Amino acid sequence: MSVSDVSAAGILSAARRGKPDLAKNLLARMIREEFGFTITDITLGADDYSLNSVNGFMTRDDGERFFFKFHHEENEESVLQEFYRGEILVEAGFPVDMPIHICRRVGRQILLYPLKTVPKLADAARAVEHLFPLPGADEQTLITAQTALDKLSAEIYLRTWHPITEADSLNEPIHQLFHHRLTTPGTPPNVLGGRAAAFFAADRLFHFPNATVTSAQLRTLHWVINGIRYNHTLEDCFQNALTYLSPKALAQSGGVIAHGDAHNANVWFNPAQPDAEERRQASLSFFDPAFAGKNVPSLLAEIKATFHNIFAHPNWLYHSSELTDTPEIWIDDGIAHVTTGWSLTPLRRAFLLSKTRELWRPLLHALALQNALPARWRETIRAGLFCCPTLVMDLCAASPINPSSRHTPVSSLTGLSIAMMCGAEPEQLDIVSHFLNAIDPASPQPELDKIQSP
Repeated sequence: MSVSDVSAAGILSAARRGKPDLAKNLLARMIREEFGFTITDITLGADDYSLNSVNGFMTRDDGERFFFKFHHEENEESVLQEFYRGEILVEAGFPVDMPIHICRRVGRQILLYPLKTVPKLADAARAVEHLFPLPGADEQTLITAQTALDKLSAEIYLRTWHPITEADSLNEPIHQLFHHRLTTPGTPPNVLGGRAAAFFAADRLFHFPNATVTSAQLRTLHWVINGIRYNHTLEDCFQNALTYLSPKALAQSGGVIAHGDAHNANVWFNPAQPDAEERRQASLSFFDPAFAGKNVPSLLAEIKATFHNIFAHPNWLYHSSELTDTPEIWIDDGIAHVTTGWSLTPLRRAFLLSKTRELWRPLLHALALQNALPARWRETIRAGLFCCPTLVMDLCAASPINPSSRHTPVSSLTGLSIAMMCGAEPEQLDIVSHFLNAIDPASPQPELDKIQSP
């Protein structure tokens, strides 16, 4: 095996293929080559949140232990300049845990942190919702900590906002999470490619609880979800994403300093320390700043956190086997009629209320004052939210010809339905519409009660 074979892509592939020993051997070799020390023990993380990354714990030969994480994207060598610029966030004032060892080489990016025993916010929120015991974590504590982080993030966004050029936007790695997953290098920018083309290739079969359709059929269906008709097909939503999420289009809204991928599995929950010399309230801090930047398009900065921490719950994205809802679908004359049984939990509604009131509304208001709020800002936000579930992982359920998928027919249908609720306008108001109406700077009195009430 050559040095070039030891890469983040190879380690991620081995872990996904159920070859943990190979993944550990490759990882230990990469650490030795990049940092010059020997690892004696590696434990790969067993959480369900690492959809495009690997994390875990390792022990150096002198006994020091680390938490590690790395992220890999296909085609990253041709589109990325640099990952992991956490110092940008520290300088801006974000609460960030910084690694003590870091490799930024494209294809070998990895972070090693001092061992930390506090939970990720994703685990703390899951414990609260499932009534699992977790010291220091209760619903109000998490809401208070989240609200504080949203307020701070909004203050930093407004303080660091500045006009950006198309080139500034293009150089930001955050596009790897959106536009680069929609396109293929070397092909026309308006042609769907990348993960989108692979995940929804025409001949793929999507198995739902009581129906099976080809991807070609799926892309042209119109949708009625929980009795509400939506105005776009899946194909329409992807075309909108190509248009509104291009680096050029997103440059119109200016840039901010942002983490860009602050889903709750990249956020530590630091419990209160009432007995410490300096009494500390519970707080949140970022890690894994793989897509941090100085020119993150402002309308993209909070998309991942908004979707993954709110609309991806409960269960269907990260813990699909535990989804207890029983969605149904029947197809008639090109229309998919779906009953999902899905709704936001009280905790996720509280998170959405905080994001709406403390972050999104002041951000859009500031953009409007700067004449930097695009006329089609709703479509831009919808396109970003839509891309989160459709491109982060394969929504096609596991089958004999698709054994690596983590989805079930139930979670596949649930996820696609929520994607359509995000990407398309409804004829009647739904939870996504209430959110967009509430953050509209042209609305003097946002109806926040519509977000709070089921």
